[in-house]
Amino acid sequence: KKRKLIIFIIMLICIVIITISTIKIVRWYIDSKKTNEQIEIINNIVENNEENQVEDIDEDIIEDVQTEEDDDELPSYYYDYMNVDFLNINFSEFKNMNNDTIGWLHINGTNVNYPFVQSNDNDFYINHSYDKSWNYAGWIFLDYRNNINNLDKNTIIYGHGRLDGTMFGSVRNILTNGWLNNPDNFVIRISTEKENTIWQVFSAYMIPTTNDYLRTTFYDDADFIKFVNTLINRSAYKFGVDVDSKDKILTISTCHGKYDKVVIHAKLIKKESR
Repeated sequence: KKRKLIIFIIMLICIVIITISTIKIVRWYIDSKKTNEQIEIINNIVENNEENQVEDIDEDIIEDVQTEEDDDELPSYYYDYMNVDFLNINFSEFKNMNNDTIGWLHINGTNVNYPFVQSNDNDFYINHSYDKSWNYAGWIFLDYRNNINNLDKNTIIYGHGRLDGTMFGSVRNILTNGWLNNPDNFVIRISTEKENTIWQVFSAYMIPTTNDYLRTTFYDDADFIKFVNTLINRSAYKFGVDVDSKDKILTISTCHGKYDKVVIHAKLIKKESR
């Protein structure tokens, strides 16, 4: 009887585990389907509005540009981005879909080409989609502490590293899929209602989950430079980009499994007002 009871308990535990796993798998596929439906709606809006310019950067478009003598004070790598077009998004329809919409993010060489949102906390869009429906896939969102119209020293955007490649799912693999082998990928573009910007990647790494790279304010210039040097020293690739105390940086953060994060940092290098 004791043996039968033990066998029964083991079987019951197995059934519970299988049931829970099945529910999670089904839920993941449902969330993935809903997310892709949202992306399709968004892409249709982009395609049907001629004002929107969200094309990928063509390979080899980034090339050196001859400088004028009176521009010698500008860093040489600035000119590597002179030929890169700004994103320019008409946000009217997106604001109607979701009034939390504050910008559009494009990371070259990845699937990231989405509008991003901001809530009054960093919790809501962890498990809500672009249409604000419940969805464990979440959406791309700006840290609630940041002001997209008056950039902080460190602007932070989060997204889940989805296995289907949506959200920041293509970012989670940049260290292993050859992304680092193509310098044309080291460009991040953002469009907002007031400003379009281009950012140059200067650090990329995977790290056990921590929040030390998620600071938005600093005591002084020395504190900021110490922070930036930490980010550069962590990088899995030497980008050779200088960051000084006057610069503003962008942080892209996503999950890689349960315990790690993949992080990209870039500096603001080019902007235009709208």
